[in-house]
Amino acid sequence: MTLFEVVILAIIQGITEFLPISSSAHLLLPSILLGWKEQGLAFDVAVHIGSLTAVVIYFRHDLWGMTQAWTRQLVGGKATAESQLAWWLIIATLPAVVLGFLGKSLVEEFARSGLVIAFTTIVFGALLWLADSRAKQAEGLKSLGWKKALTIGFFQVLAMIPGTSRSGITITAGLLLGLDRYSAARFSFLLSIPTILGAGVLLGLDLLSTSQAVDWSMIVSGTLLSFVSAYACIYLFLSWIERIGMLPFVIYRLLLGVFLLVLLL
Repeated sequence: MTLFEVVILAIIQGITEFLPISSSAHLLLPSILLGWKEQGLAFDVAVHIGSLTAVVIYFRHDLWGMTQAWTRQLVGGKATAESQLAWWLIIATLPAVVLGFLGKSLVEEFARSGLVIAFTTIVFGALLWLADSRAKQAEGLKSLGWKKALTIGFFQVLAMIPGTSRSGITITAGLLLGLDRYSAARFSFLLSIPTILGAGVLLGLDLLSTSQAVDWSMIVSGTLLSFVSAYACIYLFLSWIERIGMLPFVIYRLLLGVFLLVLLL
């Protein structure tokens, strides 16, 4: 990879990891339009580390509060809103752990095509519009019980299909369950922490099992750029989402999906 490719792909990954617009659809574009090759395992690990670091640092106070409250409850303390949120995140992660492991090879064999990404970008964009326009959007995270958390977790499994967007499908689920936009996005971003961590670990194990040479300058550059772009994306998205809603992202997804179809058909 050239330095220019590293910069572009790392920024794309950092931004699209958290916006509801599908990172796989955007990472497909450079290969179609410019003929770039796949970035490889080492780069994938680097950008995952950058994105994970960004979301952990952004929510560091929330994570520390939840960890303390959850630990106190485990040793006999009272349940609090923070300890309950920690439980809901654990429960929401379980479907991805179980079904993600079982379905990983199937998705890699049948779903990783440009046409699949184009169609899912459009379909799940339309579902996001439906959720945003018709859902109550009246409740905060305090209303999130274990059943709703588990439902969001099952929705997250759909993100295994390229083009779906992990953040997009979990925000869609949150909106359909009555959460307001900010709360749906916040839960989605918190839920991304164990998900990105798990994906990064699996990629790291795959990297260790190969003889692929590692370009450390590429690793450092990719990590830093994905961190900066992901952190800025989280901050701006949460700051603006109540005002702008999901419609701009829906329109963008529909246009992107149609554009991919035109290129591929």
